[in-house]
Amino acid sequence: MSASLKPSALQGATEAFVTRFEGLKARLPGDGDQREAAAVLLRRTGLPGPREEAWRYTNLRSLADQEFHEPLTEVADCAELLARVPDIDAPRLVFVDGRFRDDLSAVPPTAGVRVGGPAFGLLARPEHEKLVALNTMLAEDGAEIGIAAGVDAGTLLLISLATDQNGRAVAFHPRHTISLGEGARLTLVEIGLGEGVYLHNPVTSVVVAKGASLTHLRIQNEGAAAFVLSTLYADVAERGTYDSFTLALGGRLTRAEIHARLGGPNAIVHLNAAQLLADGQHADFTTVVSHDAPNCASRQTVKTVLTGKSRGVFQGKIEVARAAQKTDGYQMNQALLLSDEAEMDSKPQLEIYADDVKCSHGATVGELDPEQMFYLRSRGLPEAEARSLLVRAFLAEALDPITHDQARAAMEAAIALWWERHPA
Repeated sequence: MSASLKPSALQGATEAFVTRFEGLKARLPGDGDQREAAAVLLRRTGLPGPREEAWRYTNLRSLADQEFHEPLTEVADCAELLARVPDIDAPRLVFVDGRFRDDLSAVPPTAGVRVGGPAFGLLARPEHEKLVALNTMLAEDGAEIGIAAGVDAGTLLLISLATDQNGRAVAFHPRHTISLGEGARLTLVEIGLGEGVYLHNPVTSVVVAKGASLTHLRIQNEGAAAFVLSTLYADVAERGTYDSFTLALGGRLTRAEIHARLGGPNAIVHLNAAQLLADGQHADFTTVVSHDAPNCASRQTVKTVLTGKSRGVFQGKIEVARAAQKTDGYQMNQALLLSDEAEMDSKPQLEIYADDVKCSHGATVGELDPEQMFYLRSRGLPEAEARSLLVRAFLAEALDPITHDQARAAMEAAIALWWERHPA
């Protein structure tokens, strides 16, 4: 058996997390029975390994080789990280090393907004997703955001900062719940920044009631040595909308996993993303979109730019139940390889049980167009500038649907800075 498939490392990491839970459980908040059940699950099944189809392309061996500890808040200095937070005019909830910091936050005064946590949302499935079981076992804090029926709550920032713990690897597992009442509206801009070696394993439950609309914009720009493994569940009711965009730039090994359910007629889900990967990075964007009601629409456009020896993964599945007639589902994954050593694994899937549907998926992986490069060079552009222009054009389509001006400007600035640091 090859070293990458040896179960011992993952088993050892699992046991270390369970041992940590045993030492902390007396002071952990929330439902102790749920935590104990999650610990039993992890003991029996362990962390996900490469023999599992959902984790076929993402190996957690490098994570298992780390020894993670509890963050030490007394050494946390987040002034430099705070200075890197984009300038977006909105109330903010700030978490440092997985813990809510009231002194750095500005809780929104809008009527109908509640904040608290951690909350074990009903959507999470620790019995199916092992990292959700890990989160359930060890979650200490999180945001519980509730928008009352009919309230337009504007924009809210959810900021996660991971501080450098002087070379000490730490792990934190925030648990967030977001619920919108009937006809409510919210734009949530989620920003992740960090330094040092750490595991950030957040779980988020999103409930969008009838006629409500949530725009969820995520900027994942975490530390270069970080492990970021996020899981999100979204349940969208009749005429509700969940519109999300994820920009993934940072982290050594990252995975954004989204399970979205269209549970009422005329519901809409958008799961779009852009991944920019430099040498040594591994990023996985995995989605499952379940159409359980008629006349619903889903859209997924995921673009990945890879340089050096990096690896990108896209796994997207659209499930259409028998009752979900008139489904309109679209899924596209496009990757741009800027290095001969880069690798992209793409697995779009359709599982359809209804008769009257319109569903399509596709994937393209390629290099920069040499004819376009020749055209730009012939007009006097240096090679580096020509490559940059073509990469920006490739990403522009992914950013086009973002209508929040400040968030889009923040994403464009982050992409520009990334390109300066990692020119292909």
